[in-house]
Amino acid sequence: MDITTAKAALDKIIKKSRVHLYKPIQLAEILYKDRALPGSIDLSNLETYRNPSKKWRDDMTCKLIGATCTSSAKFQDNIFEKNAVPPQAIVTLGEENRNNNGIVELYIYSQLKTRYTQLSNAIEYLHKKTPENLVIEDFINLFWAQPGLKRSIDKVYEIIVYALFVVLVYELDVKIEISVNSDKLDLLKEFSDFAEKVLFISPDKPKSTSPAKIYRVGVTNAADRGLDMWANFGPAIQIKHVTLTDYIAESIVDSVSADRIVIVCKDAEKKYIESIIGQLGWASHIQSIIVESDLINWYEKGLRGTFKDIMGEKIIQALRSEMQNEFPVANLHELDKLFLKRGYNNITLDKYWQI
Repeated sequence: MDITTAKAALDKIIKKSRVHLYKPIQLAEILYKDRALPGSIDLSNLETYRNPSKKWRDDMTCKLIGATCTSSAKFQDNIFEKNAVPPQAIVTLGEENRNNNGIVELYIYSQLKTRYTQLSNAIEYLHKKTPENLVIEDFINLFWAQPGLKRSIDKVYEIIVYALFVVLVYELDVKIEISVNSDKLDLLKEFSDFAEKVLFISPDKPKSTSPAKIYRVGVTNAADRGLDMWANFGPAIQIKHVTLTDYIAESIVDSVSADRIVIVCKDAEKKYIESIIGQLGWASHIQSIIVESDLINWYEKGLRGTFKDIMGEKIIQALRSEMQNEFPVANLHELDKLFLKRGYNNITLDKYWQI
């Protein structure tokens, strides 16, 4: 494979990667091992580095960004498939890298530095804002405007929804009550151990009350189409920021085993989703569809409305907290140390490898 084709394969992976760049970093560490420890791996033989490279990647990302890849093994391994960066491409990149003292490694880590500089600016923007001047549309647009961050817009969108919902549910002081029909007390006594362990009720206390809560499912990989959030009072919540294809639209319900689904989407997508739902007979599964203009309106009320004093700062704190959890900012000092240790500062990215 020629270098132009190999570089195009690498660039495709970089472009598709979210801000953490786990897969590109894995490639960088493979190339580094090949360059720094000649003979330790054979770039033409995938099995000499398929599994070890995951540890090399995780060691590096743990040091640089305080996080490791949590995607499925299958999702991690598809980096080496023909439509990604197969061994033939890695062999070519390895030769280019050795002949130029690590230029491909530098190219990848420079991409990481660029993305995290952009991310740091976005997070700093959020920390500078107050309930009086935070405009949620402007915050979203910071990610749309940066090619390096655009791939992570789905997680940003999810965080924006969650921060608002969790504060609203808390401030409304919603309570969830579990009770047993008085006609079923004999059955409750028979399965009292089940009731106590699972339902938190007992024959002596056939009713319990707990606060309503909303939870984020957690970090997922870019291919996931499943549940985004769930509530202990019933609904499962799906957040769709992208333009939907028929396949993605069908997966909204197919991927979630719930009969009360709340969908959050852009205004322009609502009619399309409703059409798909009607065609497939899913109306009974969908509790409601919330559009972006609803979110903007609710944010305006929460930040600057009648109850701004009890909600405004909490919404911003929730945004900051979830952003920090989802996007731990790279330790740029550690990245600078890596550049110095590996001699990247002595390499100039020529026109072919410029960011």
